[in-house]
Amino acid sequence: MKHEPHHVDAIVIGSGITGGWAAKELCERGLRTLVLERGPWVTHGKDYLTEHQPDSSFPFRGMGNHQEQLKNQAIQRDCGSYNEASAHFFANDRDNPYTHDDGKPFSWIRGQQLGGRSLTWYRQCYRWSDLDFEANQKEGIAVDWPIRYADIAPWYDYVERYIGVSGKAEGLSQLPDGEFLPPMPMNVAEAHARDVVRERFPGRIVTPGRTATLTQPHNGRHACHLCGPCERGCSMGAYFSSLSATLPAALATKRLSIRTDTIVHSLIYDKAGHRVSGVRCIDANTRQTTDYFAKIVFLCASAMESIRILFNSRTEQFPTGLANSSGILGTHIMDHQWGVGAGGDLPNLPRERGYRNGFRPSVMLVPRFRNVHKSDAPFSRGYHLECGGLRPGWKRMRHQVGIGEDLKRDLGDMGSWHLFFSAAGECLPYATNQVRINPEVSDAWGVPVLHFSFSYGKNEAKMREDMADTSAEMLEAAGAKNIRVDREPLTPGLSVHEMGGARMGRDPKTSVLNAFNQSHDLPNLFITDGSCMTSSGNQNPSLTYMALTARACDHAVRQLKTGELKS
Repeated sequence: MKHEPHHVDAIVIGSGITGGWAAKELCERGLRTLVLERGPWVTHGKDYLTEHQPDSSFPFRGMGNHQEQLKNQAIQRDCGSYNEASAHFFANDRDNPYTHDDGKPFSWIRGQQLGGRSLTWYRQCYRWSDLDFEANQKEGIAVDWPIRYADIAPWYDYVERYIGVSGKAEGLSQLPDGEFLPPMPMNVAEAHARDVVRERFPGRIVTPGRTATLTQPHNGRHACHLCGPCERGCSMGAYFSSLSATLPAALATKRLSIRTDTIVHSLIYDKAGHRVSGVRCIDANTRQTTDYFAKIVFLCASAMESIRILFNSRTEQFPTGLANSSGILGTHIMDHQWGVGAGGDLPNLPRERGYRNGFRPSVMLVPRFRNVHKSDAPFSRGYHLECGGLRPGWKRMRHQVGIGEDLKRDLGDMGSWHLFFSAAGECLPYATNQVRINPEVSDAWGVPVLHFSFSYGKNEAKMREDMADTSAEMLEAAGAKNIRVDREPLTPGLSVHEMGGARMGRDPKTSVLNAFNQSHDLPNLFITDGSCMTSSGNQNPSLTYMALTARACDHAVRQLKTGELKS
């Protein structure tokens, strides 16, 4: 948009899941709000240019130009949502470099356009419980969370009612139930796994994944019609994104302005008022610098980018990064362990012709069952398992020999069932896992980049052994054949759940944010993306980010109205 105001009530940096929520909540509570997005404008529906385009119509049949990928998106191409049809929703690695310790890679996946990664996320939405919020305190690890489940539960309700989460109530203490739409259906292989796990493994269940994909019309958005390529954008609005829900709601108030192609260089510190007075930006196309000013600033640029902005905002009063009197900024970063599990064939299950239910954009879930009611594993914390039943489909004919009637018969059959279990494991918040600024490397706009120092520890290694063994154990019980076990995790970062670095806490000496995601040092600065996390849990974290954002916005506006937060 042109002619954005330079003085507003609130500035929101980032337009992804948390930025969209911040915009909606602040606008609906009466604040004139400016959203700053470093990437280009995307119009919902109209700009999902590849949404229903068949792979056969792409120059490289959906596989992409590998030479171009290695040149411009060598890191992004490893993300599960990346392909030739969705590549435009992922950052250019050449323009946006970063560095890491030798031999310890970190894959930083970024979506730089209006809507951010909300256009390509996997939409799994799980609540945390006090098992998660109390773990640090009970184990003497890092610092205690300044909130408990009771503090955030009403905001989980609020977010779920708005975005629409399909799922099934199970009454589990470690995975609180929410306000659900009807769940996604199980297929034959998953129902078989559910029955076997229920009979053979007390304390474990297989339940439909809780996903922000609609199974019935909701809040003016359409139900999913199971077409499949969600990562290309959904013009039906069947899955929640900033573009399908929160930003339109904010725009409807007439209080929202949006500036795209705007690189945030740093926050502006007002020494006299001891506050953040605004944001310094670089136009991505002209390189012109512009300052914007506001009463409050919400930093929602994604976990690592928000930390980078704070580091690059250092002042004489905050020489190690803005709002970093604690010295904690950039430390205790985390990412879920991903990629460990097992898969096998189930040749004896019924093989009905074709897909009766289309492509289901979700998985089944085996919720955490280790260290729940008592310590029962040689490691701290726990993990959950995603479960899915698949069939190879007609694409297998590219490799399968056949001719004549045999080939025709095979083309009418989707093949035998395959069942997999894939784990997501908690990562402890280690002080040694951190990011800092690399002053010797800058991005395409001259802004210094991050350097990652990250590796999993001994606790995570022990957890991975159990992840793999448990996955194989359940497959064997289900009668699977040709079981293949994956024991090595994916490169850190590829779960796209990076978090920590500006953690919440009770003590300003050991944390960056208070219980309302508000800077201890600068009360008009709020940070609600993944950088605020004090531990990682094992659950997909986006629902918690959204709930924390809505809660923080409510708190900020209340403080503005009472005068407690000086403007």
